[in-house]
Amino acid sequence: MSREVKKIPELFGSCVFNERTMRKYVKEKYFQEWKKCLSDGKPLTLEVADGIAEGMKQWALENGATHFTHWFQPLTGITAEKHDSFISPAGGGAITMEFSGKELVRGEPDASSFPSGGLRATFEARGYSAWDPTAFAFIKDGTLCIPTVFCSYSGEALDKKTPLLRSCDAVSRQALRILRLFGDTETQKVIAQVGPEQEYFLIDKELFLEREDLRLCGRTLFGSKPPKGQELEDHYFGTIRPRVAEYMQDLDEELWKLGVLSKTRHNEVAPAQHEMAPVYSDANTANDQNQISMEIMQKVADRHGLVCLLHEKPFAGVNGSGKHNNWSIQTNTGVNLLAPGDTPHENAQFLLFLCAVIQAVDDYQDLLRLSVASAGNDHRLGANEAPPAVVSMFLGDELNAILDSIENDTCYNGTESAPLKLGVHVLPKLPRDTTDRNRTSPFAFTGNKFEFRMLGSSASIATANIMLNTTVAESLRIYADELEGAADFPIALHDLIRRVIREHKRIIFNGNGYDDAWIAEAERRGLLNLRTTPDCLPYLIAPKNLELFARHRIYTAEEARSRYEILLDNYCKILNIEAMTMIDMVRREILPAVSLYSGKVADAALKKKSLGIDACTGYEEKLVGKLSSLTSAIDSRCDALETALYEIKAYDDLYRLACGYRDRVFIAMQELRAAVDEAESVTDARAWPFPTYGDLLFGVR
Repeated sequence: MSREVKKIPELFGSCVFNERTMRKYVKEKYFQEWKKCLSDGKPLTLEVADGIAEGMKQWALENGATHFTHWFQPLTGITAEKHDSFISPAGGGAITMEFSGKELVRGEPDASSFPSGGLRATFEARGYSAWDPTAFAFIKDGTLCIPTVFCSYSGEALDKKTPLLRSCDAVSRQALRILRLFGDTETQKVIAQVGPEQEYFLIDKELFLEREDLRLCGRTLFGSKPPKGQELEDHYFGTIRPRVAEYMQDLDEELWKLGVLSKTRHNEVAPAQHEMAPVYSDANTANDQNQISMEIMQKVADRHGLVCLLHEKPFAGVNGSGKHNNWSIQTNTGVNLLAPGDTPHENAQFLLFLCAVIQAVDDYQDLLRLSVASAGNDHRLGANEAPPAVVSMFLGDELNAILDSIENDTCYNGTESAPLKLGVHVLPKLPRDTTDRNRTSPFAFTGNKFEFRMLGSSASIATANIMLNTTVAESLRIYADELEGAADFPIALHDLIRRVIREHKRIIFNGNGYDDAWIAEAERRGLLNLRTTPDCLPYLIAPKNLELFARHRIYTAEEARSRYEILLDNYCKILNIEAMTMIDMVRREILPAVSLYSGKVADAALKKKSLGIDACTGYEEKLVGKLSSLTSAIDSRCDALETALYEIKAYDDLYRLACGYRDRVFIAMQELRAAVDEAESVTDARAWPFPTYGDLLFGVR
């Protein structure tokens, strides 16, 4: 075993104030009070907070930290931090290093500078960050980072963490009611478990800096298809290039220091595309660690002269990047409630929880779809590799056959020959993995979990898991209300499962989600096809969904509306930035370059004619004609884009404005791009003003 390998257990979590570290630096009585806080959900006293803060400070100083920050996740989609040093004046020009329980528990950043969707007026600056004691503090870049929630002065959630924690509590409460019906008196908590797979692109930093669209938008707004893309399918799981391998090794070590169980790394389908996947953890931890991971991925890339692109579709015509969200629920005793199990009792319980997910996905297709909606993800869904915008779920042949037998009271042709009546006949042992994976399904069962494949690579996983937790909690609530009063539990259970299957089977589709025929079939079934972000967002404030959020205490009506406003505004701003960037690149780079090149070709033709060889100028004349036609088209289409931008500014309604960007601005952008990309294909490579797709996708060796 190499010296480096021996160091990995020592390295892992070395920058995290985890339980092991707390035992060393925090007095036992304070440590036990903290443990009790986690189990009982009661707040810590100031004395206990002071004791933990003192230990945290000592550890942080010993590990080189000079500052501390409340690390939170505002509605910007990224994290936020304000650094304060540990130093305090001690008189006589001396200082002392201080950090109190009060500073640990609560911070006060300016809330007016973060998006609030109308929850806060600009002049109402006060906001609070409050320590999340269920998440471990960590050291990043010499600063002690304390995971916190973020709320307004009047208590409204201004972050993504608070509703996520609320949703975790909701699914736990309702799942416990179901477990009690099955005689489980030991389980005290049910935990939403998540494993997010993170896809990304790596490109050379020097090439990145030469493209304004990549610098400002995170994606290429122009780009002609290169002679070679992903057609040969030679990149997926292929040999990792040395420079990329060095980056991946460095990334793993940085993530391991921060307690992130980065487990898997490999090349993805598209050239320059890769994936990192961690080990499963609880939803709160997974969310925090994914935010950390995205930041670290970009920082480490910079060290290696690379840029990590997290945009969902940085390059047209090749696979975009997603973030497959592997979700399940597990008891605090370690039982996965979506694992089929070995006994009839476990099977029956599993089938009820499975039905809860089926009903949740069907009843709340709109919420699951909008949870992944963004301007970036609109480019990806339904494209080369991603599922369509229609939400459906894949169960596989085995589970489908079992559900059919229950629905129809027919014989199951697996290991059981009698009709499957729960609680009456013995159910077959359900193998964990009885079918192939369906990579075209937005929501696929993979043996003991569901893989929600619609998430975009740049997104926080919080919203998707808020919706999953909440909607499944609602199904379980309905079932518990019905079964708790049942005179005959086995019969009531069988009838309930049978009814759910019959009423919600439309959402199950095991075929090819990429096939156009499925879109027509989905419409026939009455499933939603919400193709763009503006199509999705009004469902966030639909009455049935506001009732759901209120019932499970996820969002107040005001908090839901604020997120609706923020998401619409963000969509508009992103498309505006992209459109303005296109105009800038066309006016200042592309048209001058193409015009200059066209002039050179024309000069070449004139020189030939001056020598009396008119018959040999056909190529030049043809090319000049084409370039002249294209420059004219580019110029007029750029004017059209500017006009569209100007005219929609008159829209006084935010939703109407978003639709204007979708229906007018985005269409004008696509038309402009088509002309520019054609011009690129006939312009001398030496004359083109910035790196091409071929340069970017194959530039890292």
